[in-house]
Amino acid sequence: MKQLPLDIGLARAPTLATFLAGPNEAAWKHLQLWVGSPTRSPVPTYLWGAAGSGKTHLLKAVQESLREQGATVGWLDPSMVEPPAYDERWAAVLMDDVQAYSAVQQHAAFSWFVQAQALQRGVLAAGLAAPAHLELREDLRTRLGWGHIFELHVLSEPERRAVLRQAADARGVFLGDDVMDFILHRFSRDLGSLMQLLDHLDAYALQTQRAITIPLIKSMLENA
Repeated sequence: MKQLPLDIGLARAPTLATFLAGPNEAAWKHLQLWVGSPTRSPVPTYLWGAAGSGKTHLLKAVQESLREQGATVGWLDPSMVEPPAYDERWAAVLMDDVQAYSAVQQHAAFSWFVQAQALQRGVLAAGLAAPAHLELREDLRTRLGWGHIFELHVLSEPERRAVLRQAADARGVFLGDDVMDFILHRFSRDLGSLMQLLDHLDAYALQTQRAITIPLIKSMLENA
């Protein structure tokens, strides 16, 4: 069954607070400490794991945290055909989906990495594979692999179900088994998106004075 991404007007900026760590607690705590430190370490961090494990959520959450502190960052992902030159005002460099970088993007990523390190700025990158298995130019690949490295794991369906149930109980919201099945089988596996969906379901149920049921979910989506 095809899962629906949460791109229907409900999504908000990912935050570290909305990341449900599960087996990825070490990486989550590492990034919390890093963004919260007034003297952030310049040692790079690399996250890797399968799609849906939360890599992009964490990168965007770090970007949002730094933005709230008044800092700007350099962002690079495969959609940026012509990356900009490095900006010395950047507090950090964030690189997503590095395994898919073109030759031009790899050149920019290496340049950003070198200049960020020269200025003692942090680099946070993510990809599908561990650094040793990335098919990238060697100088970039080795730099991605010399700092902190965390493998992220996708939560199993029972784990996602337990986390969703716990989050609903904390809000005083009842989710029937049929509703839980509908949500888990038809929406993105990303827990940040599921939590955003739960927030909106809770608000919509209060607004309409109705219990959370499958018809209510469909109604909310139709009116989004």
